[in-house]
Amino acid sequence: MNILLTGGAGFIGSHLSEYLLERGHRVCIVDDLSTGSAENVLPLKANPGFSYHFQSAKNRHLMAELVDCADFIFHLAAAVGVRLIVESPVRTIETNVQLTELVLELAAKKKKTVLVASTSEVYGKRVTVPFREDDDLIIGPTRMGRWSYACSKALDEFLAIAYWREQKLPVIVVRLFNTVGPRQTGRYGMVIPNFVRQALQGENITVFGDGAQQRCFLHVADVVRALESLAMLPAAIGQVFNIGSTEEISILHLAQRVRELTASPSAIVNVPYAQAYEEGFEDMMRRVPDTSKLQSAIGFQPRFQLDQILRDVIAFESRRLDLTVVAHAR
Repeated sequence: MNILLTGGAGFIGSHLSEYLLERGHRVCIVDDLSTGSAENVLPLKANPGFSYHFQSAKNRHLMAELVDCADFIFHLAAAVGVRLIVESPVRTIETNVQLTELVLELAAKKKKTVLVASTSEVYGKRVTVPFREDDDLIIGPTRMGRWSYACSKALDEFLAIAYWREQKLPVIVVRLFNTVGPRQTGRYGMVIPNFVRQALQGENITVFGDGAQQRCFLHVADVVRALESLAMLPAAIGQVFNIGSTEEISILHLAQRVRELTASPSAIVNVPYAQAYEEGFEDMMRRVPDTSKLQSAIGFQPRFQLDQILRDVIAFESRRLDLTVVAHAR
């Protein structure tokens, strides 16, 4: 199968590209490298089934050609990371909505199936867990840039389902819950790579807020396996699926576990949200997916538990830090 993948040089996109190639598919990625990295896909360039375009997916002419040649489209390109979202709400809204609109428009002309990657953020300020795909969405005030991402991704979902209902474009929507693993950058606020890097360097491990907020983390290897399985499932068309783990941990306990696994002398320090992001910043205290729909559809069960995830990230970050030290020594 010929697969087009937007955001293919990003954290999840590069892992998905690798997995799809291993499964015998041909993969073409488009990525403007604004949050992705060419280094993520460097090992894939020797594969004859892999091709890449380091350009924006807003390039209509390029995307029209690539959509025409594709059998299936994974649309992962988006503005990601809480810090980027808070600091650049205009970029967040324009990137997410405009890219999705273009991909769906072009795919509709050729009736190409599209999987649109959404996010658990769309559930907003819901307090009743676990979150089900048909739950109401509760979004915060428009004056808070923090909610622009959730709203833009919810609009992506509305648009995708509208194309399915009105134009019979085959679409699948997935809501990703805290995907983690090797290659994830902490540059835009991703908590585990930040904690691991701080612990390995003996810096303070910074916990935003009081650390009582709870999250569920899923290994990227489990995520890409679920994405490929849904892509191959005709019954998934027109549906929305949560993809995540139900193994909860508080952010404070996560910091403590990272410190233990790295044998780090780092102190754990609480940083107020207003200092980390913006005045009045709101966070969700719990974010737990109901994954029964995904389990029913593809028999999904996570293969990696949290400690395995943390060890993978620690090993990756340790290698990266070692390479950085060697490079500076030269």
